[in-house]
Amino acid sequence: MKKTSLIIVSILFLNFISCKKNNVPEGIDFKQEMRNFVQGISSYAKTVNPNFIIIPQNGNQLATENGDENGAPATSYLNAIDGQGQEDLYYGYDNDDRATSQNDIGYLKPFLDIEENAGVQVMVTDYCSTHSKMDDSYQKNNNSGYISFAASERDLNVIPNYPTTPYNVNSDDINTLSETKNFLYLINTENYSTKQNFLDAVSQTNYDLVLIDLFFNDNDAFTNAEITSLKTKQNGGKRLIICYMSIGEAEDYRYYWQSDWNKNKPEWLDKENPNWKGNYKVWYWEKEWQDIIFGNDNSYLKKILDAGFDGVYLDIIDAFEYYE
Repeated sequence: MKKTSLIIVSILFLNFISCKKNNVPEGIDFKQEMRNFVQGISSYAKTVNPNFIIIPQNGNQLATENGDENGAPATSYLNAIDGQGQEDLYYGYDNDDRATSQNDIGYLKPFLDIEENAGVQVMVTDYCSTHSKMDDSYQKNNNSGYISFAASERDLNVIPNYPTTPYNVNSDDINTLSETKNFLYLINTENYSTKQNFLDAVSQTNYDLVLIDLFFNDNDAFTNAEITSLKTKQNGGKRLIICYMSIGEAEDYRYYWQSDWNKNKPEWLDKENPNWKGNYKVWYWEKEWQDIIFGNDNSYLKKILDAGFDGVYLDIIDAFEYYE
């Protein structure tokens, strides 16, 4: 190759690597960084409210030190969480309203049982709409000692009309996660024309725990008084209200999103999730992202605490899988 051609190739290569973004640093223990993140969230929240409930969703390989079902329990992590959310355990893993394969159940369940044995309450969301499959989901989860919700829509935008009353419905006062016998997962408010309509619909249910977003239609935050109004079941018993918060992806419809990120992304803001428009992978171990989530009066978690929620449901915990 001529010297001139070699120089041109070298310049092009240097331009390429200098323009390349999101070159993840080497040597990061992605599982441990997520454990550290969740433990930090838990420590901060429980300093403000010792009874505040921490529930990560999916990513249950974090339950053991090596991420293997036969590994030693990750004690510090398990002590920091109160519940473990799991999607698709019995229905929905490959397709909605389809039974999850025995191989996939066999992979997921040992981790859930490790957590259950450590005093962590397992909460399963199965995606199925056929009544017989919903019945089967509730029964299987109940037999395993898990509380569950059979979601008829993956968008989590409806209160199912089946069963007509929540599974294991009761009028007990629910003060802790371990006392719950059922829950409602309703984080998408698109089917409700007003915030009050949404509040009325939830108030008229008898679920022991209701999992909602901090915002109505992405931008209208629920007030402390509104959250308090939801803490009584229609039958008079007390219940828990838990807030959804994604910590493994940034969402461009959230209050923290800055308009200049669309063109000039910070280094920790990674690629858009091709399956969820407007959701972006993040370097969740970076302080700048974590400061958005917790640890200060302007953080997402502080807004949730101030609104009077009983706990937080942490999504995209399994972001470590993307980076691994």
